[in-house]
Amino acid sequence: MEVCVGSFSDFEEENQTIVHVAEMEVGIFRLGNEIFAYENKCPHQGGPACEGKIIPKVIAKIDKNNHYQGDDFDENEMHFVCPWHGWEYDMRTGRHAGDPRMGLRAIEILERDGKVYLII
Repeated sequence: MEVCVGSFSDFEEENQTIVHVAEMEVGIFRLGNEIFAYENKCPHQGGPACEGKIIPKVIAKIDKNNHYQGDDFDENEMHFVCPWHGWEYDMRTGRHAGDPRMGLRAIEILERDGKVYLII
């Protein structure tokens, strides 16, 4: 089933929009000219993962003696953080930042004539 959720321009860049479709909450994210969608349900304890803060990937700076020296941020890989317990997900893939074997359920997206459709 295709469900129109709006025009491409309705979705703000590096921001999320939560929609309700077929008794499910879906988080929709826009990065540049790409749109991604995930079920808004963290696999950890069912929290609203897609509603969390959006941040660049955090990269720990480690010196030659393996001592932590602070953090850098990679703006090329945006993440969002589940507000319940801090589980962090890659916005492009929905995979957990610390353990890529885990992730959110991806929802297929179709763009046609400037409109965005979820395939449910």
